[in-house]
Amino acid sequence: MPLGPEDRTAIAELLSMHGHLFDAGELDRLDELFTADVVYDISDLGQEPLVGIAAIRDASLALGPANPVGHHITNIVLTELDEGRVRALSKGIGINVDGTSGSVTYEDTVVPGDGGWRISRRRVLARRVPLGGKY
Repeated sequence: MPLGPEDRTAIAELLSMHGHLFDAGELDRLDELFTADVVYDISDLGQEPLVGIAAIRDASLALGPANPVGHHITNIVLTELDEGRVRALSKGIGINVDGTSGSVTYEDTVVPGDGGWRISRRRVLARRVPLGGKY
């Protein structure tokens, strides 16, 4: 069944909610974003992938004041995969306490469940060079 407008809106709101929950420190609500067995791959940032919601929450708390004060998501592109899964490609901008910022690309696999759409896998890729280094 093709991905309809209601599902597209729900997935975009799911991705947007990431920034609202993290920026507000509402880490007890991460089950609204992720499946219980989520893989949060931050290896491009020099860290081991995090597996499960508790690991994401613990890593965020351990980072403490080094967490961005603002997470902003843009440029959402959704592609249907097999078995009801959706690939969500988006851009993230993080604003730090000192006013510096950074950019990442999120490569997400989103799946439907009893509570609605959830991210089952997220790969975070840091944007370090313009034009993907193709210059």
